[in-house]
Parts: sequence; C-alpha cells; structure tokens
Amino acid sequence: MGLAIFALVMGCGLVARAEETEFDPAKVSDSLKAIFQFGSVTTKQALNENTVTCITGTIGGTYVQIGADLASVLDDGNNLRVLPIVGRGSVQSVADILFLQGVDIGIVRADTLDYLERKGFAKDIKRQFTYITKLYNEEMQVIAPKSIHSLRDLEGKTVSVDLPNGSTFVTVLTVAERLGMKANFVYIEQRIAMEKLKKGELDAVIVVGGKPYKSVSTFDNDGRFHLVKVDYEKPLQGDYLPTTLTSKDYPNLIADGETVDTIAVPALLAAYNWSPKTDRYRKLTNFVNAFFTKFPQFQKPPFHPKWKEVSLSAPLAGWTRFPAAQDWLDKHGIEPVTRERFETFLRQNPAAAKMQTSDDKEALFKQFQAWEASQNSKAQARPTPR
Repeated sequence: MGLAIFALVMGCGLVARAEETEFDPAKVSDSLKAIFQFGSVTTKQALNENTVTCITGTIGGTYVQIGADLASVLDDGNNLRVLPIVGRGSVQSVADILFLQGVDIGIVRADTLDYLERKGFAKDIKRQFTYITKLYNEEMQVIAPKSIHSLRDLEGKTVSVDLPNGSTFVTVLTVAERLGMKANFVYIEQRIAMEKLKKGELDAVIVVGGKPYKSVSTFDNDGRFHLVKVDYEKPLQGDYLPTTLTSKDYPNLIADGETVDTIAVPALLAAYNWSPKTDRYRKLTNFVNAFFTKFPQFQKPPFHPKWKEVSLSAPLAGWTRFPAAQDWLDKHGIEPVTRERFETFLRQNPAAAKMQTSDDKEALFKQFQAWEASQNSKAQARPTPR
C-alpha cells in the first residue's frame, strides 16, 4: 500500500512538472505572454519595434506563398516578426509601399515602375524605392484553344489580363505595345476568366506569375486548350528574358515530354528609400540580416520551388539596392553572376540558344546579370565560416 501511494504521489509530481514546462503554452507562446501582459508599455513596444510587414499579392498567387515562407522561416519571437499581408498585385503594392502606413516591404514586378513612368502616372519613382533582392522570374502563361499557335495569333481577339490593380496587365500591354499587336484586352479576375474561356466568351487568358502558378496548374482542361508559345522577339529583349515551360510544370496543358517557349520578367523585394537615421531603416536592416543569413533554408522543401532560382547577389538594372543589403553581401564576399554561369544558362535554355547574333547575346547577358539562374548555388547565402 505504501509503495502504491508513493508511486501515485511521484506520478502526480511528474505530471505537474510536465504541465509546468513541456505542455504549458504560456511558457513558450509569445502571443499568450503578450495577452497576459495586456496593457504593458514594454509589451507594446516589443511587438511593434521588430515587426516587418510585407505586402504580397492575391490569394492563390506566388507572392502570397513567398510571403508565407518569409514568415515561417524568419519569425523569431520578439527579435523579428514578418507579417505578410494579402495584397492586390504589383501596381497596388507600389502604392501601398509609398502611402499605406505600416507597410515596410513588398513584392513587385520589375517592369511596373517603368510602366508607371512611361504612361505618365509617376515621375522619377525609382528614386523613392530600393530593392533588397531580386527574387525570381515570373513567366508569361497564355492559355488558349489549340487553334491559337502563337501570341501574335491573338491579334484582334478578346484576351483577359486579370484585374488592373495587379501587374499581369502591365506586362501584357507592354509586350503588345512592343510587338505592335492589338487585341481587345479585358480586366477579369482570373478564376472568372478561366470559366469564361471554357464557355467560349474569351479567346485567351494570360497569367504572368511564377510557375507553377496555382490558377494555371489547376485549370480543368477538357482537351481543347493548351499553353501558347511566346517568341523571344527583338523588341522584347530589353526588359524580358527567354524561358521554357514544361509538361512537369503544367501536365494539364502541355503534353508529356513537350515544352513551350515563353518570356519572363523579374520579381523583386522592394522597400521605400528610408533615411539611414530612421527607425524604419533599422527594422529593414534587422530583416535583411535575418533573411540573408537564413536564406539557404528557403531553397529546401517544403518552401516554394521558386526560391531555388533566387540569387541574393543578382543586380537589377535601373534599381538601387538597399544599403544594408549591399553591405551584407560585401561583408560575406558574395559576388554577382559571372559570364561562365551565363554560358551555362545558354546551353541549358532552349529559347535562349536560338539567338543568332553576338549583339543579341550581349544584350541578353546584360539582362542575365539581373536574372537569378536556376542553378544558383545554395552556398551563396551562407555566412563565411568563422
């Protein structure tokens, strides 16, 4: 009997200790701690001073997934918290970074600011921005009936280019303008546009986003549709890059073993050009140090496959890098892409290999210097061994 009572007492003691440590959420949850200390000036300050907000894109898009990955890897109690915000796309994100209180960084497309300046919506807007890193390339994906064989076949057709707060329409209208192609472009939300395409109310739907893009990969193809080729023509070589979509990317739209040539445009992580003396600059520096240091984690499962394309050191023509980001790269000896890697890219990219002249090749190299190749070494972002 005495042994039984002793065992019971010891068991209760172990349970109590477990509840006090391993199974007590209040011991490990910063959120619960904040609630328990509600009203504390110290708690309020801690929650705000190291939280970085990131405006992303619409639900189902690549930007949202990238934002979620940033939070998953970088959140570190009160030392750093990344707060992703569902956005409306690149155009809206530019406005949000400039004017929405509390937005620190955002994912935007490289050709958006050029479009805003070219159309007279803004002047010298790039001076108000810095970029932390170029992220990845976003491919143009043209879904249409199989009777449409190339982008130029859409001349005079009705084509959906998503809503005007995003950036698909920016890239599509820029490309069409460069090629002298005129179509009836309409602004319809992608999910609705896909249904209208099936009903024959649209001739094509164009999506510009990082592959595999959810609304494209989940398109219920009954066999009538495919992805249309976009040729890498001379007028496009100033701002865009050649790339290839495969049946592995979109088995619902590309036959097994086949490929479709298209173009891509860079996406980047941008911020307002804050003065180094401001608290917002300090928060961005804190974010950069954590992001660059932990970068190799993003290139492993379960995070978005587009992270494998990212090269932190890739320059971006016409943009100024956030000084603290450049300082980190310099300190760790990380250099931009080399000519040798460019030659490797040419050998492995069928669309790029079709270029005929040395002038074409040199023009592409200038763009490639801002391109994050799929073979980037994961070691690029690792700190120098001590």
